[in-house]
Amino acid sequence: MKSVIVASLIASAAAFAPVAQKASSTSLAAFEDELGVQPPLGFFDPLGLLNGDDDQEYFNRLRYTEIKHGRICQLAFLGQVVTRAGIHLPGNIDYSGDSFDSFPNGLAAIRGGDAIPFAGVGQIICFIGFLEVAFMKDVPGTGNEFVGDFRNGYIDYGWDDFDEETKLQKRAIELNNGRAAMLGILGLMVHEQIAKIGYVADLPLIGTLK
Repeated sequence: MKSVIVASLIASAAAFAPVAQKASSTSLAAFEDELGVQPPLGFFDPLGLLNGDDDQEYFNRLRYTEIKHGRICQLAFLGQVVTRAGIHLPGNIDYSGDSFDSFPNGLAAIRGGDAIPFAGVGQIICFIGFLEVAFMKDVPGTGNEFVGDFRNGYIDYGWDDFDEETKLQKRAIELNNGRAAMLGILGLMVHEQIAKIGYVADLPLIGTLK
């Protein structure tokens, strides 16, 4: 377990490091003007998923995945902060009278003796699957402007009133917030495991998460 945590911390740190680009890679150079290539990280490809043979279609697929994961992690990080601040949904989660705040926060909510029952976790997974299939996707022919544009012709929120510079700025902000959230939620999960190890080993300096 300790080796897994150390590896996760190293991966998190490496993600902030600019990736060295090969001068001979003409394909990678073609992506250096894409949205999200900005200081201090520059070309953000910490895992080296792109190489000199990749085309625009493959890049768009990676960008689509990055945007979606970033949005999910922003919600996950917000959920961690809110619930650990003691804010939970009112009422009960089931007909047995178990309230939302009676279950632990973080990963402990889905595993362990006090975790949400499997039926409850299954409902959450099914709801996420429904969103994935029905809403969280690009629908061809609906006028989507960019990869990850999930408006699909039925939602706007004033986006069409923005000029091109503002649109690019807001997209860059979302992209970078998503990157930060991916590392942030990873850090919270790693910290939760470190706290658990500290509790088992009776190390008061590490403490435990509530």
